Amino acid sequence: MSSHSSPTTTPDEALRAAPSITLSTPATKDDARISLRGHARHTSALVRRNLLWIRQDPESMADALLMPVIFTLLFVFVFGGSIGQALGGGQDQYVQYVIPGMIAMMSMTLSQGVGTGFSQDFNSGVMDRFRSLPIGRGSVLFAKISVELLRMLFATAVLMIVSVAVGFDITNWPGLFAAVALSTAFASSIMWVFLTLGVIMKSAQSVQAMGFLVLFPLQFGSSIFAPTTSMPGWLQAFTDYNPLSTLADAARGLMVGGPVAHDLWVTLGWSVAITAVMAPVAIHKFRTKS
Repeated sequence: MSSHSSPTTTPDEALRAAPSITLSTPATKDDARISLRGHARHTSALVRRNLLWIRQDPESMADALLMPVIFTLLFVFVFGGSIGQALGGGQDQYVQYVIPGMIAMMSMTLSQGVGTGFSQDFNSGVMDRFRSLPIGRGSVLFAKISVELLRMLFATAVLMIVSVAVGFDITNWPGLFAAVALSTAFASSIMWVFLTLGVIMKSAQSVQAMGFLVLFPLQFGSSIFAPTTSMPGWLQAFTDYNPLSTLADAARGLMVGGPVAHDLWVTLGWSVAITAVMAPVAIHKFRTKS
């Protein structure tokens, strides 16, 4: 049987057909009984399945393509003049300020897609099929996160293309790559939160609604779009503990210059802490969901 799917082959049929993703590990509910090599093989199989799904449904990439374009144009041309003056410059000054912050925004906004997609897979019966296969339960989650991170990196690439078009100067390429890597690390931790929501909530719409309730305060109560110095004292106290502020400030320091160390370590600390707490919860909820 050929390892390449025909144009009319569905992603799930491709998963069954491809020899490279044959799953021969004995069925078990205990991930510990599956070797590390087995987990890696299962994860790569499911990553391929999810990529095949995107190829079959390219509209699923619309948010990753359009969101960075719309948000960049909106904030630069609507708010750039006034906020840029507050920064001591104009629109050009605001472009240098907001683009690193928008890299942080991408990490949070696109992360909720992993939860909505996971919920849709449960409601469509795909997850029932996965859980009947002899694969590590964690592999399903790691594959989802891997594909969503690829979507996020695609969105970040689109963001940088648009940002250069509106006047952003990339003067520090190593700093840019470091900012993207930091954003990716933080996004991978947040995705465990949305995976948990995708398991425990009944519909993708519920996950999306909950996601917006979390995203909006974190994004707009941060230093992503504007400096926090003009905010009320109580809101500044919130922004001091908001991981999106430290991520945006660290990305800004890496890309255009400024203090980096404190915000970098705080962001990494948040990433490790969120992953340490939420990854076991997400895996446990997935394994025990009836």
